[in-house]
Amino acid sequence: MSGERRHRPTRRRKKHALSRSMRAELQFPVSRVDRLLREAPDVQRLSWCTSVFFTGILEYLTANVLELASKEAVNHHKVLITPEHVERALDNSPLSSIFKDDTHPRGDGMPSARK
Repeated sequence: MSGERRHRPTRRRKKHALSRSMRAELQFPVSRVDRLLREAPDVQRLSWCTSVFFTGILEYLTANVLELASKEAVNHHKVLITPEHVERALDNSPLSSIFKDDTHPRGDGMPSARK
């Protein structure tokens, strides 16, 4: 029949699926943030880029907090970053305005720092 096409086998490689985190070059999981945002009770509509943007902000803030905490740990001649280093780093930085309304349990919830 003249109307039929013949299928020739092609040697094209199948493209691997890329996650949204890999496409955005982020370490934090964009899909998980998207799911958590959509599960919020007061969210009606979200753009496709909202979760990517929000994940980028979370990753940036986390990297800055860890950098400040590592400097604090080095100043106290420690190798490991402890919650006390994170707390001291946040108290002494411009990022403290983000967390100013947060109440941390001092004394009851966290053990005291050993010297």
